[in-house]
Amino acid sequence: MRKGKPKKRYVLPDPKFGDVLVTKFVNNLMVSGKKSIAYKIFYDAIELVELKANKNAEEKKSGLEIWKQALANVMPSVEVKSRRVGGATFQVPTEVRPERRQSLGIKWLIMFARKRNEKTMTDKLAAEILSAYRGEGAAVKKKDDTHRMAEANKAFSHFKLR
Repeated sequence: MRKGKPKKRYVLPDPKFGDVLVTKFVNNLMVSGKKSIAYKIFYDAIELVELKANKNAEEKKSGLEIWKQALANVMPSVEVKSRRVGGATFQVPTEVRPERRQSLGIKWLIMFARKRNEKTMTDKLAAEILSAYRGEGAAVKKKDDTHRMAEANKAFSHFKLR
């Protein structure tokens, strides 16, 4: 590279919970620069998650805790990257950097929430968060598939990536 690495951009914490992770999530959720709408969708989904999760549970948890646990259940720890060695392409398993883990988890949670069949985005997001919290749902399946792929290609782990 001719120029140096770009400066790391830091996001401000969100207004309600004061959490930087929430802001990152909302920034990924946002469409066409409509951040206030994205915040409304997220906050309403968190409230809905709290209501549904605590309906028949003896131990009450906040919606934010449930969301953080769901996100932790979705974040992958290993992934495969393609590496060409002598005309053949190998899928080399690599460990995922913490920041990339976070961004992958956020993206998968939002992507699979959008694909759901509920009526509003708030309902879709709440349902995906709940299913991820319980260790089921499409986002968790995606993580499991990624881990399975890395496990299957463990034999190629000696091909180090640059």
